[in-house]
Amino acid sequence: MKKNFFALITFALVLVNLVLTAVMALAVIPETQKANELITKVADAIDLDLQSGDAAATGMYDISQLEPFDFSETFTVNLKKGADGQAHYAIVGVSLSLNKESKTYQDGTDGAALRANESILKGVVQDTITQYTAEEMQDDAQNVRNAILQKFVDMYHAPDFIVDVIFTSMTIQ
Repeated sequence: MKKNFFALITFALVLVNLVLTAVMALAVIPETQKANELITKVADAIDLDLQSGDAAATGMYDISQLEPFDFSETFTVNLKKGADGQAHYAIVGVSLSLNKESKTYQDGTDGAALRANESILKGVVQDTITQYTAEEMQDDAQNVRNAILQKFVDMYHAPDFIVDVIFTSMTIQ
């Protein structure tokens, strides 16, 4: 009799567990499907933005959109001491690529306005270059250019205004 009673209680608990699992599944599955649809929509929206033809999103500009801004003189900059412990310097010619279709450019910050503030811009370039060693300048000049570009983007709060920094010449001693 005791075995049948325990079997009956076990059977009842299994049935209650089955019913509660079914109720939970019916309550959770629709919400999960809604969440999956939302995640899919967000992922699609992000993919569309990344693959759009917008030049600011892709970093690709037509040459007719760009105006070069060449600094009036080259930079002679003391570099950070490297592994050899010796002082090095770099002589660098720098040019900026300005996007003529940028709102910042069209609001009056064009090449002439930059020329008026050239000493400030030179300071940004020099301060950035001094943070690198001669080896870093020779091995990864692109990283240095990107750091300078990021400082200008932060300065103007416009990622589509100054779109590239170019070293027109570079001599490291």
